[in-house]
Amino acid sequence: MDTPNSTYLTCEVNKDLKPFTYFYWLIFMIGFFGSCFALWAFNWKDNSQKCLSVYLINLLIADFLLTLALPFKIVVDMEYASWNLKVFHCQVTACIIYINMYISIIFLGFVSMDRCLQTIQSAKLYQIQKRGFAKMLSTVVWALVLSIMLPNMLIPTKNIPERETVGCIDFKTEVGRDWHVLSNFISIAIFLNCSAIILISNCITIKRLYSNGDCEEANNIKAALVKIFLVTAGYIICFLPYHIVRIPYTLSQNDVITDCSLKQVLFHAKESTLLLSVSNLCFDPIVYYYFSNHFRSKISKTFSLKRQERVVIGSDNAIETAV
Repeated sequence: MDTPNSTYLTCEVNKDLKPFTYFYWLIFMIGFFGSCFALWAFNWKDNSQKCLSVYLINLLIADFLLTLALPFKIVVDMEYASWNLKVFHCQVTACIIYINMYISIIFLGFVSMDRCLQTIQSAKLYQIQKRGFAKMLSTVVWALVLSIMLPNMLIPTKNIPERETVGCIDFKTEVGRDWHVLSNFISIAIFLNCSAIILISNCITIKRLYSNGDCEEANNIKAALVKIFLVTAGYIICFLPYHIVRIPYTLSQNDVITDCSLKQVLFHAKESTLLLSVSNLCFDPIVYYYFSNHFRSKISKTFSLKRQERVVIGSDNAIETAV
């Protein structure tokens, strides 16, 4: 039976990652400025915020964690990182990327569920639409995801000889590998449950919109359908491909799949689909804009003020020129 070291000598999979880094830089730049703008827009006191805004703010916090982690992955994948930085990335920042992924998945599910509850408008469901309940639920979600992901950070790594190409799985002890596999399957279960929530919520919402709508509300129905389509399309594009690849890739990491060429294909498939998952950093500001009236009004007021300033400046210049 091959040891991890002999497997490394015969089959290198963690290579040829530089092409991915250009896309990561692009995502990082767009996502960083988008998240900063969203933080500025949300940093406006509004006592009328609904629970939907609580979910969106938690989504924003997860995005900021991702912006902190991405530069480390980029430097490591470009092969500029020192050995200690590679260890730090594998033990800490790589886990932060997955924390962002599953926090985003869960809160996108809550966004769809909240929109569904708004269309039902049942007195029995009123309590779970309160802001206090949303805060409590958000705390539970963070505690759940961190309890799954933090052991991957806290379980000690093993010392291995320095080498040019190394995978994060190579640093893990036997206990670390076992928890890695367990956390992957728990995470996939989270994804499947949130996917079911989004699917069921969207179906109920669409059904209620069409059953209660009339010709006068056609525009409102159309706007609601656009929002549903945005969340669903973004969710599918960002997260579904990764979770299709995740199970066979995990099996290849633990030598259940031993064919070297297949391991290499699965590794690059995982990196490609992880890139799609990270692209939710660019997608989330669009969600903020369409789902938060508070966020949208702040942007509208800002840009209307800028247009007014340009008009005033132009008028002053014209007066000065005339004089």
